[in-house]
Amino acid sequence: MQKILVTGSNGLLGQKLTDLYLNNPEINLIATARGANRHIISEGYTYAEMDITNKAEVETVITKHQPDVIIHGAAMTNVDACELDPESCELLNVTATQYITEAANQVNAHMVLVSTDFIFDGENGPYKEDALAKPLSIYGHSKLKAEKIVQEQASSWAIARTVLVYGLVADMSRSNIVLWARESLANKKKINVVDDQFRSPTLAEDLAIGCALIAEKKATGIFNISGKDQMNIYQLVQRVANYFGLSMEHVTRIDSLSLNQPAKRPPITGFDLTKSREILGYDPRSFDEGIAIIYNQFLKAQTP
Repeated sequence: MQKILVTGSNGLLGQKLTDLYLNNPEINLIATARGANRHIISEGYTYAEMDITNKAEVETVITKHQPDVIIHGAAMTNVDACELDPESCELLNVTATQYITEAANQVNAHMVLVSTDFIFDGENGPYKEDALAKPLSIYGHSKLKAEKIVQEQASSWAIARTVLVYGLVADMSRSNIVLWARESLANKKKINVVDDQFRSPTLAEDLAIGCALIAEKKATGIFNISGKDQMNIYQLVQRVANYFGLSMEHVTRIDSLSLNQPAKRPPITGFDLTKSREILGYDPRSFDEGIAIIYNQFLKAQTP
């Protein structure tokens, strides 16, 4: 039996990893997050409160459970919030990764860090794993620092880079771009959407599967774990509208400069998935398939 500890288990990826491992008799899951467990199912795995910014707490929890693999998904991911509060960003994304890496080494755990396309400047996307990183934002810089900590200090490691994760958790407590688009369109809300930022949006279930494949094989190195369809954000919203039969009449196309956001975004990212397909057997669903999965989950959540 493989013992896997997940950080950030209350987040979107963390909850999908819990779902994935729940009924797997070969996995002993330790789900960790700050505060109480927010997953609707509390049996079939172990939940432990762990504040990743508390070094003593990190050491205590990881030493107690002795995991074979740590999937470190907890992070401060709001790009503009990171730009406005660099100290918190550094603490949550860099210092915490240092603590977890040190604790992983103490128990000989394979360290899997979840990272981002925002380590790139977006001038040469889509990217392969060995592309040169040039972050544009404080968030991007923090995740690149975290990557370097893992690469240079972890005794056994992998990095799973991803792009624009979307999905639905059971209590619908967390939003993301697909849910925002559907709600805005359904409510005929006037929204501005950029058409000069290209991404390969990633279904949270697919990201969880990619991380699980790395954990299962204890694969080492950097792996691109994203969706396979590349589109700009306006096209993404358009595809959501088409799927749900909603009008785009209240959507205005704009460029990134018009938004005046605190953090600069890379214009074109997206990933080449060749390495992950060949080594891990990673095979993500299409964006339309992902929307269908979310829609079915949404209907299920609405059913009394």
